[in-house]
Amino acid sequence: MRFASFPVRFLLLALALSASLRAATVALTDATVVQLQAAMTTGTITAEKLTQLFLARIDAYEKAGPKLHAIITLNPKALDEARALDAERKAGKSRGPLHGIPILLKDNIDTADLPTTGGFYALRDSIPPQDAEQTRRLRAAGCVIIAKANLSEFASGAAISTLGGQILNPHVLDRTPSGSSGGTAVGIAAGFAVFGLGTDTGGSIRGPSSSNGIAGLKPTLGLNGRGGIIPLSLALDTVGPMARNVSDLAAALNVMAGPDPRDPATAANAGKIPADYTAALKPDALKGTRLGLLRDFMKIDPGVDAVTETAVAILRHAGATVVEIKLPRFVLGVNSGLYLAIRDPEFRYQIEDYLATLPRKDLPKTHAEIIALSEKITEPTKEGWVPNKNRLEAYRREKKAGTLDDKPYHSALEDGRKIVRENLEWIVAQEKIDAFIVPTSSRPPRTIKEADATPTGVATTNNGSAAHLGNLSGWPDLIVPAGFTSDPVLPVTLSFIGPAFSEARLLALGYAFEQAMPARMLPVTTPALADETITY
Repeated sequence: MRFASFPVRFLLLALALSASLRAATVALTDATVVQLQAAMTTGTITAEKLTQLFLARIDAYEKAGPKLHAIITLNPKALDEARALDAERKAGKSRGPLHGIPILLKDNIDTADLPTTGGFYALRDSIPPQDAEQTRRLRAAGCVIIAKANLSEFASGAAISTLGGQILNPHVLDRTPSGSSGGTAVGIAAGFAVFGLGTDTGGSIRGPSSSNGIAGLKPTLGLNGRGGIIPLSLALDTVGPMARNVSDLAAALNVMAGPDPRDPATAANAGKIPADYTAALKPDALKGTRLGLLRDFMKIDPGVDAVTETAVAILRHAGATVVEIKLPRFVLGVNSGLYLAIRDPEFRYQIEDYLATLPRKDLPKTHAEIIALSEKITEPTKEGWVPNKNRLEAYRREKKAGTLDDKPYHSALEDGRKIVRENLEWIVAQEKIDAFIVPTSSRPPRTIKEADATPTGVATTNNGSAAHLGNLSGWPDLIVPAGFTSDPVLPVTLSFIGPAFSEARLLALGYAFEQAMPARMLPVTTPALADETITY
């Protein structure tokens, strides 16, 4: 028996050794949804432990360390929710690829069990009557909402709010993380969660993604629902995922895309959502594609241009044809001023529609009340609320913007957007391109002092913002890390802009570019902590 059992023991040892050799490891802050899901499936980590690891990073770099001001509210029940999801998995019930994945939500997205503040101090205790559609979808998919992220107040202006304070860029602390989804972007770059949600009206996902060196997606207007999100301008508002890599954007979009009974715009997505956005993610997806480089938004900063030229060379090496595109001058002229003509009057009235849905009677109900309350915060208070001069100036500008019945507003809403959209459609058809490419931001993140001095919504280039093209046309815009400037070292990203409902194609192109040119790094102020290796 002794000798007969030896081969069995040897075989078991060999099988165990083989399994250990096949196992792979990855840093927590590099791990993808797929890798984390594999680790939880095999039992090398649990949702509870994963949530604990992210909470430890928040403790280290949000509550202490550089104190990034990326978070407004931690979910006190996050660990309980993670344990419940672990119990479901143990019972053989998996909700899908996002089961047990910790995420951040921008704090203008309603949560029925946590305050939704918009960053405004007077809404600090506001509990909405129900979850936003995106909150509902992600919770049903098994996500753990670990925290609500700080933002530019009411999703507009510099990356500061009266309630959450000034958000810091973890790459270089005196530089802006950009707004308005600055807290989400900082949290993802610093490794506070796997992915997060931002909202985008005129660049609010794309600017922060670029400034913090992460991936992000502003989806097609109508691809996914905005019910239960504090509006800035419903003609332009979108909600999208922000992550450290493109594949996680695709995994999130699988859950986010679809109808919303509270958002009539989603009627447009019928029959236009693929079964799986991750299916087309292949390293060779750039082969045979044709991309149009928008040089109208370059020649602002040599460092950004140098990174962009390298990215173009990589795209060509990967099999893409890149052609130069010059937008018609009148399109650039319309683009530069159209955004505020729509956004200002819409916010003035639409914010009151949202405030009317809140159950508490002691909360502000009008735009005029928001102004009056903002004027009361002239210096930091003992509660920690801070003045927000930039946003207060914008409130006052909105007050003078006219009504939703005025001709200038309707001309911008109907004729102006049509001009932008139809000209982009014409160029795509004429040049036979799959997508436009452009540096997401034409310059590196400015200093916080400079960003705070720039009026809310005002473009910093003569041609306006390339980001506005996506909002005015309603088209999707994918952001992918492309490299870094030097002195100081700051992120640069590349945008892929395509026709309506072309998210699957853009994600494929962005994924292939990401594989050919991996260009993300953990910020120097938020390094890895002990025991953050994931085995899967």
